[in-house]
Amino acid sequence: MTSPTLHIPRLETERLIMRAPCEADVAPEAAFYATDASKFVGGPKRPDETWRTVAMLLGHWVMRGYGFWAVEEKATGAYVGHVGLWNPMDWPEREIGWTLMPDATGKGYATEAAMAARAHAYDVLGWDTAISLIGNDNSASMAVATRLGAVFEKTFAHPQFGDCQIWRHPAPAALVNGGMEAYA
Repeated sequence: MTSPTLHIPRLETERLIMRAPCEADVAPEAAFYATDASKFVGGPKRPDETWRTVAMLLGHWVMRGYGFWAVEEKATGAYVGHVGLWNPMDWPEREIGWTLMPDATGKGYATEAAMAARAHAYDVLGWDTAISLIGNDNSASMAVATRLGAVFEKTFAHPQFGDCQIWRHPAPAALVNGGMEAYA
């Protein structure tokens, strides 16, 4: 049996670079996962658990051929979070997700990177639909989903996080340039 090859495409937006996750991302992720701000994405976690989370992000690329990108500010090189495509076993369906470090929120980075990820899903991978799975109390992520044109569809009983909301993204045909209209 041959092992799969890992190729993670590099994406760029006006202000962001989306690249392969790496070990250097563990430190800022561990700082984030040590806080209550991580409650919507499985935190708080210990640093060793965070290392495994970053490794899992890379493993998803190997197993599915897509996944989360590490996101950096172009201007500073600062790590701002991870955004991308997600569909682990038993997930309701393919998702566009985002997790930003607390000092990166409120700048439009989640929307900008999620648009690039959605364009990749639709234009490169050929997806015909996508969701975002959002915790019931996560109003910031609901606002991002709304800016992306997604609409609340239904509640999903997540085995770990409890009831979450499924937000449906517009289909590719409903978007100009696969959802990258702001960057066209």
